[in-house]
Amino acid sequence: MARPPSTQPTDGELEILNILWRVGPAELGTIRAARQESRPIAATTVATMLKLMREKGLVERGDGPRGYVWSASVSLEATRSGLLRKLLDLAFDGSAHRLIAHLFEEEKLSDQDRDAIRRMIDSKESKPASKKGKRS
Repeated sequence: MARPPSTQPTDGELEILNILWRVGPAELGTIRAARQESRPIAATTVATMLKLMREKGLVERGDGPRGYVWSASVSLEATRSGLLRKLLDLAFDGSAHRLIAHLFEEEKLSDQDRDAIRRMIDSKESKPASKKGKRS
């Protein structure tokens, strides 16, 4: 039985989404030019990728003055959350603790990163407990 298609963007698709999040709706030529900054790519390749991304629900296509205008139909935050959940599930058995421990052990966190993490933890701990599920 065939595996259902993934709704998560591939690396190349993520590069295109990053362009669209950064510049907003854009024509094929604009997207290709932005991708060209990192490595050569044919316009037909970008067009094919956009077609596949549209089928996955990652981008939308509208009419523009000189052709189609493409825009991201997924948010940066939703995409980050989905990719992070996939990484946690596949590589860290769903454990955020294991991910953070790995970053510390591999010395991938700068002093600024560590300080920012401490501040986030401190700010979450200093807030009053949530009253989820409680009715008055």
